[in-house]
Amino acid sequence: MSAVTSESSVRAAGDDPTGGTTNGRPVHVLAVLALISVTAVWGSTFFLLKGVVTRVPAADFLAVRFWIAALVLWAVRPRSVRRLPPASWRHGLWLGAAYGAGQLVQTWGLARTSASVSGFVTGMYVVITPLLAAALLRQRVRPVIWVAVGLATTGLAVLSLHGFALGVGEGLTLVAATLYALHIIGLSAWSSSRDAYGLTVVQMLAIAVLCSVAALPGGVTLPYRGDDWAVLLYMATLSGAAAVLLQTWAQVHLPAARAAIVMTMEPVWAGGFAVTLGDEPVGLRLLLGGALTLAAMLLAELGPRRSP
Repeated sequence: MSAVTSESSVRAAGDDPTGGTTNGRPVHVLAVLALISVTAVWGSTFFLLKGVVTRVPAADFLAVRFWIAALVLWAVRPRSVRRLPPASWRHGLWLGAAYGAGQLVQTWGLARTSASVSGFVTGMYVVITPLLAAALLRQRVRPVIWVAVGLATTGLAVLSLHGFALGVGEGLTLVAATLYALHIIGLSAWSSSRDAYGLTVVQMLAIAVLCSVAALPGGVTLPYRGDDWAVLLYMATLSGAAAVLLQTWAQVHLPAARAAIVMTMEPVWAGGFAVTLGDEPVGLRLLLGGALTLAAMLLAELGPRRSP
């Protein structure tokens, strides 16, 4: 991280150096809306994946998903990859490795703990991100961001926890949360508007290769049901390619700590989809946890800011 520019360092640690507008709107507002849409798409996958993961091994599913995502993106704009400078290729490979490893380690941890605890511990990237940003980039994180982090963590606990015991599963999931935090920091430091598309393709390729290596020992198992293929294509195109592309672009304009807070909306969306499309009732935990998480996001976006 030490090789990033001073502008990227400021942006990743908690101050937004951009003051530009797009069509009369502040760019950072559009970036926040983009991240919210990303969390909505990711939140929908919990409901959709409920049965698929019992029929297709997780590493196999992830490998096929990200190969499709990478090839689709590359086919649409092949020149965006060819024009990437060597530094962006290196950054994309590192970012993809962090994200892919996070996906795999989170899956291994989920096999050893409950889904609710896994959701909470994974969401701890909201705490780890500003800590790592301050340590790696030596930048001060504003006090209002720490307050928002506390609110978001409380909201995650209310949404997810029904009891907690520290074991191997929780430890693996915490490693995954740290990898996701590194991915968020790296995106804020290394992404640019010009290279966002190509950088996304390289990330998809790195994730696909890593997940394929993890799937090889038992052989790659493909879905055999039509509805499972439908979920896989949705996960590859919208939840994979489009979502990571939007995240990569959004983090050109958002510091890592604020991006992490916005991304804690994912479990709120997951609960909403489970209620509206599934058979889960609306409970006090969902309402209170969702309200706390939303309050954290609004505080991070509307709270006082220092000039960079």
